Amino acid sequence: MEFRIEHTWDGLPVNHEPARIQLKPWVEGLLMEVNAPFFDDPPAPPGEPGKPFDKLWDYEVVEAFFLNDRTEQYLEVELCPHGQHLLLLLSGRRKPWKQELALTCEVDRKETRWEGRAYLPWSYFPPCVNKFNAYAIHGSEARRTYEALYPVPPRDLQEGQQPDFHRLEYFKPFHFEDVMGKGWKQPESDLWKHFLCAK
Repeated sequence: MEFRIEHTWDGLPVNHEPARIQLKPWVEGLLMEVNAPFFDDPPAPPGEPGKPFDKLWDYEVVEAFFLNDRTEQYLEVELCPHGQHLLLLLSGRRKPWKQELALTCEVDRKETRWEGRAYLPWSYFPPCVNKFNAYAIHGSEARRTYEALYPVPPRDLQEGQQPDFHRLEYFKPFHFEDVMGKGWKQPESDLWKHFLCAK
């Protein structure tokens, strides 16, 4: 299953080859592959490659969000071309309850493009994921660019509006069966089960 991020957050076509995200089966979860332009702007985060980095969204990233729209529980995955990553588990819009989770990931960076692979265990996904969106961010200051797989529709844009990747109402339907095969059932997550029991 492949997604192409072809628009800015407010619906304008991007002016470069779009970032692509592929989702594939993996024995312990989902393999997320990124193939995207490398802008090298802003410079690399001051963190160790292969490790979580807080506020990675301030740098060059490609992001994927997996949502249960009935509970507003979701997994946010961020990959950076310099090798850092950030995973957040959220319950409620912009309400993380666990972040900087461990992740096995690889990045291969060339002069103008980069590829990333992230191995996402099933325990990171909230129950009953049924919506998805993806984003790409790059550039500094006036050149800062926010791109969205499913942008805000033109009818909903308001003067002075800023990009907001937690507008869950614009996410679109998503089914793991389309990746894993018909009849497949999402495994129960010990992480989310513990969170739900602790509430």
